[in-house]
Amino acid sequence: MAAVATTGSAGGPGAAGRRPLELGAPSARSLLVTVLGEFLLPAGGWVWTGTLVGVLGVLGIEASAARQALARSAADGWLVSERTGRRTRWRLTEAAATELAAGAERIYGFGATPAATGTDQWLLLFVSVPEDQRQLRHKLRTRLAWAGFGMLARGAWLSPDPDRETEARRVLAELGLLGQATSFVARFGAIGEVRDLVARAWDLEDLRGRYERFVAHFESVQPQPPAEVLAAQIELVHAWRRFPFLDPGLPPELLSAAASPGWVGLRAAALFHRLHADWAEPAARCWAKLASSG
Repeated sequence: MAAVATTGSAGGPGAAGRRPLELGAPSARSLLVTVLGEFLLPAGGWVWTGTLVGVLGVLGIEASAARQALARSAADGWLVSERTGRRTRWRLTEAAATELAAGAERIYGFGATPAATGTDQWLLLFVSVPEDQRQLRHKLRTRLAWAGFGMLARGAWLSPDPDRETEARRVLAELGLLGQATSFVARFGAIGEVRDLVARAWDLEDLRGRYERFVAHFESVQPQPPAEVLAAQIELVHAWRRFPFLDPGLPPELLSAAASPGWVGLRAAALFHRLHADWAEPAARCWAKLASSG
């Protein structure tokens, strides 16, 4: 099944500032986007309001909040609606489908193979944003962080993956900052320690804590009835989808000494891929049944 790209929680496809929420406090809108990417995208076509409201209801979302999330998603360019008698059905816009598909590729590829050993080259990005444009600085910081960049100092960003330059260019273009940015691809020199550089750019202890909470929660989840499996699958994807945007994918030897032994990110990835595969078929059957009944 497909998943959902998420760099925030509001706005239309590609909008700045959209980010997933923490486990335990998901919004109706955020969960709806996960449902759209996980089920509607691969199925294609239309889906009834009652189906989406019902699925969100299984996740504890009130019907009024679910309908509001649908209306907001349509207003922001994610969905288009069609009246059929007294009923309404929805389908993804082309822009939303494109973004969700791109997110699926990134999310399901993340953690499928171990990170490469060693980083020969680093991507450095320097961006100048005027002091009085605080909202723009916040958007830039949010977007680059979710793209896996670490901030070395104000206006200076670092990535262990030079291929992220393409994504950085897209972010800068959308924010109108290409003219104020410069990028370099470079090797680490003989001055300083690369681990100190990594520690300044990323909070690996925070990342470790997030992974540990993910593992602790989903290791104990054992859904049985189809509706429980459907809900568990949505919650699993919803929780996992943040990690490809938070974890820069550092090689093992660059993780901090506290995080390095038995890096929990590897266990979390293995758990996600196993559970998602185990729950995929029963969750899809449950979705198909709900979709057919409307």
